[in-house]
Amino acid sequence: MINELINYFKDKKIVILGFGREGISSYNLIRKHLPDQKLFIADGNEKIYEQYDFLKSDKNVEIIAGKSYLEGLENFDIILKTPGISFVGIDISKFKDKIKSQVELLLEFFNIRTIGVTGTKGKSTTSSLIYKILEEQNVDCKFMGNIGVPIFDNVEALKENMIVVLELSSHQLEYVKHSPNISILLNIFEEHLDHYDSYEKYAEAKCNIYKYQSCDDCFLYNIDNEMINRCVNNVEAKTYKVSLKDENADIYLKDGFVYCKGEKIYSEKEPRALLGEFNLNNIMFALGVAKILNLNIEKAIKSIATFETLEHRLELVGKFDDVYYYDNCIGTIPMATIEAVKALKNVDTLIIGGMDRGIDYSEFIDFLNNSDISHIVCMPKTGHDIAKKLKENKAIIVETLEEAVEVSKKITKKGMSCLISPAAASYGFFKNFEEKGNRFKELVKGN
Repeated sequence: MINELINYFKDKKIVILGFGREGISSYNLIRKHLPDQKLFIADGNEKIYEQYDFLKSDKNVEIIAGKSYLEGLENFDIILKTPGISFVGIDISKFKDKIKSQVELLLEFFNIRTIGVTGTKGKSTTSSLIYKILEEQNVDCKFMGNIGVPIFDNVEALKENMIVVLELSSHQLEYVKHSPNISILLNIFEEHLDHYDSYEKYAEAKCNIYKYQSCDDCFLYNIDNEMINRCVNNVEAKTYKVSLKDENADIYLKDGFVYCKGEKIYSEKEPRALLGEFNLNNIMFALGVAKILNLNIEKAIKSIATFETLEHRLELVGKFDDVYYYDNCIGTIPMATIEAVKALKNVDTLIIGGMDRGIDYSEFIDFLNNSDISHIVCMPKTGHDIAKKLKENKAIIVETLEEAVEVSKKITKKGMSCLISPAAASYGFFKNFEEKGNRFKELVKGN
């Protein structure tokens, strides 16, 4: 399989667009198999050549760095793009069909069975759970995609007919022309609006997960989600509609039980660390995949019961001075924070706030004003804006995370919970939500 990919690269004029972790991974794979082929690297970092010594010894590489690194892309045969690079405001009509990614090349050139999972929220939990279910039933499988390790780092370990679970971001899906064999669309909410021209363009990128499927493939999607209902159309694959509300769906909840095609397969009273309705929805998708693959459902239920919450995803940091502290820094949109509050049921203090990306917070503010949450600790920038519209005495304005935790320790009622779920991005204040979550945990523990 790797030979087909290398033959595709051979003698092509290739530019690696973006030279971070994934760009380096692409370079290493191509250079391993095509040591003498001319390669181009384009990146906004003007000092890229000085940072990587191995580039200095490569006589067959040309660096395009600095502000003009996106110019002249139409002159290449293959634009091997890093997902994080945005083309907002740029006319890509001359080279759109040349844009490729590691995800697309995996789907195109490798004879494997793929399960792709995307959604604004829940994709890490759902894809990890599916992988755990497969692994614990001795299925030959790999976990790849948006997990912090570039696909090309492990692509040579793949074997024919192996199952690969792919966590897929909108950035990875934006320009693909191939879709996984089993595709899952969990939800679509306003997110990453700084990367796309509009909310609709963001949703369009998500929908590429099913757009190129065939009638032999399967597509599972959440019909409770408004944007999904607006966007999903012309599906070629076999469809599995998933719903917590509609008993006419293919996978649905009724009287506390999950049904798949009319068969009762799971009780919501089963032991699980994945709290809340939104996690029950994630479980329903995982069970749907188990049914499609004819796996043992009883074993799948045991895997669900022992599945541990992922870091920063409604993660219990611990109980300190009779107060429970939860880290949900993955909650970068209002709906994620609302669902986290509903799942815990006993939130006395909520810490919110982060970078302003133009998200509409009106429904979120209504939820907070009508909730039983006593204290809403508001950090900049969005937290400060929201605080102005909260009921009297609910909002506590702070400037830093350190101050937020310090205040929370003083005001949270004993036996209750303090939850951090920002409902905004961490960028501008922290490198990412992981850094923010880790700092929160350090502060809670007194480190």
